[in-house]
Amino acid sequence: MQLKTKFILLIAFVISLSYGVTFYRTSSFQHQLVVEQATRQAKMLFNQIRLTRQWISDHNGLFLIKSPGVEANPFLPEGQVRDTEGNWLVKRNPAMVTRELSAYAAREGMGQFNVTSLQPMNPDNAPDDFERRSLIKFSEGTQESIEIEQVEGNYRLRYMAPLTVDTNCLSCHGKQGYTLGDIRGGMNVTIPMDWAYAEIKANNMLLLWIALISIIGVSITLYIVFNLLVTKRIKYLADTMNRYPNTPLPKDFSEHQHEDEIGFLNQHFHKLCQRLESSQHELDETRKQVFQNEKQAALGRLVSGISHEINNPLGGMQNCVQTMQRHMDEPELQKRYLSLLAQGIDKIKGTVQQLLNIGRKEPLEIKPGNIDQTIRDCLELTCVGRKNIHLDLQLNVPHPVVTGIEALRQIIINLAGNAVQAMGTESGHIKVTSCIYQQSLYISLCDSGPGIPDEHIDHIFEPFFTTKEVGEGTGLGLSISHSLVEQLGGTISVKNRSEGGACFTLSIPIKDIDGTEGKP
Repeated sequence: MQLKTKFILLIAFVISLSYGVTFYRTSSFQHQLVVEQATRQAKMLFNQIRLTRQWISDHNGLFLIKSPGVEANPFLPEGQVRDTEGNWLVKRNPAMVTRELSAYAAREGMGQFNVTSLQPMNPDNAPDDFERRSLIKFSEGTQESIEIEQVEGNYRLRYMAPLTVDTNCLSCHGKQGYTLGDIRGGMNVTIPMDWAYAEIKANNMLLLWIALISIIGVSITLYIVFNLLVTKRIKYLADTMNRYPNTPLPKDFSEHQHEDEIGFLNQHFHKLCQRLESSQHELDETRKQVFQNEKQAALGRLVSGISHEINNPLGGMQNCVQTMQRHMDEPELQKRYLSLLAQGIDKIKGTVQQLLNIGRKEPLEIKPGNIDQTIRDCLELTCVGRKNIHLDLQLNVPHPVVTGIEALRQIIINLAGNAVQAMGTESGHIKVTSCIYQQSLYISLCDSGPGIPDEHIDHIFEPFFTTKEVGEGTGLGLSISHSLVEQLGGTISVKNRSEGGACFTLSIPIKDIDGTEGKP
């Protein structure tokens, strides 16, 4: 997941959490506020009805002309009287007026109210569950009772407060055993709350839409700003890093950078590239100097080797010429010294020819030949007269193979000659193996000599590099062998054996094979 995605999701989560807490607190506050408003409304209505009841009680009730629907109250003594004109008048006490006013309010969809008691005179005034619980609380000292009810999916607030007995109440309720100041019952006021909950729901939906739009808007804004100020700049820096050093840094790379964390990162990267370029320049100069020193050292070894190999026979030839000049009258001496001069010339010629063979690039003669027989012939020629050397031949290429047979012959002679000289006059053995595997000819030649010092292994294929005493070798054999192997398209490697001695391994690719393959 990309960093900007994580960042935006985190911000969206924080905003959602913040809006969630705000929404919960706002919704709770709305509900509390609505309940408080409805409670105040219920208290106002309660006090209005209480004062109306007090007025009726103070005026000893109301008298209405008796008519259909306006009947006498059977629970009141002297519930009806006749006036002087002969009209029957029915009496209405506070409880009856309260009940009839509540019926009018219910028809208008307004709040309802009624009085009740644990000992009602009129069964219609019997308390329901809420009223009964409230009346019991009033007897225990509670001054008011408030509850929210849901009836058939409709919400309503119910408020109830106690009614006490005063002087005007004793005329009716004194017979029930009440005294002045007793709680004779309570009046319940019911306020519809559906409108309030509808407002709360509408406000909550508005808050949800505001939260959703805010989260989406903030996320989009953050995405655009983060992409412009962070992602795009980091991508540009990453692309520049990926192209460097193949593509140099733009000239204005470090210019016009913002003074922020990414700008500082760009500046530090630019400084790092400058240090790398400076270090690379110094390294190149050092490499050139080292290469030049190595060339001079190699040239010195080359000149030293050539001087040694040529000066020795030239010194002998010079002695021969001087001797011949002093003994011009001795034909036998002249003949013998002329032969020595010819040998010296042949030796110088051979040295020069070996030097030319190091870098010759003319194609080698490729022809069929018997590899195993060639190896036997080379070892016989090299080890002739040396009874102290034991040969261990594990040759597995008896069939003719098309390759540079003569070049291979010279390589084997050079390697075998080095092995014989390394073992010296002591007894030893030479192990040679050959096989063909995956279209390549493998030959390994190992000896039981002292091996090659570790500090010399990397230099043994250099021209005129030798560890032999002066006059024992030219240092050209391995160099020529390495050159011949490369012309054949193969490789030559050397390593010291753990049991002692050195082991050379040749790998030469071949095309035409007359025989079976073996495993190296």
